[in-house]
Amino acid sequence: MNLKSNVWIRISGASGVLAPIIAFTFILLAIARYPQFSWTENALSDLGVQEGATAVLFNTGLIVGGILTILFATGLFNFLQENPLGRIGALVFVLDAFALTAIGVFPENVKPIHYYASVIFFTLFPTSMLFLGTAFLRTSKRKLGFFTFIAAIVAAIVWTIPFGKGVAIPETLSALSASMWSIVLGCKMLREGTHSSN
Repeated sequence: MNLKSNVWIRISGASGVLAPIIAFTFILLAIARYPQFSWTENALSDLGVQEGATAVLFNTGLIVGGILTILFATGLFNFLQENPLGRIGALVFVLDAFALTAIGVFPENVKPIHYYASVIFFTLFPTSMLFLGTAFLRTSKRKLGFFTFIAAIVAAIVWTIPFGKGVAIPETLSALSASMWSIVLGCKMLREGTHSSN
């Protein structure tokens, strides 16, 4: 990899670490601003249509987190280099990142765009992980491959568990699995980009 690629991989890796931290920080701040929120009765997106700072915090967190995830996802193309399955997985993940951004841009009261964006986001993440996990297993990154598959399984299986009338809990658990994967891979990209340039 050349210097330009290394710099982009480091920027993308840093974005992968920061995206979930920023998104969840803003979501938790929005929840703190809205005491009526119920984990078993609400969806997280209900926060995005409340008056005042609650909606601003929630939607801003998703938009900023989504943009950072787009940067992270595009960097996967360089990180995976010539791996065809990895490129497919990275492309699906880019689309997933756009869907995350769209959830914040088009709040719950913008129908049906918000609904479609949400479904696409929670569907494309495990889908992209299947491609990326297989790509990692076919290279020397076997541990990362198994971890990617675990993240995909968790992100999908939480939707089969009844947590109540609302979907806030499966949304959060699915997003947390995606976030852990993003942080772990982001740190790995940061390290590899730094070592390759030395």
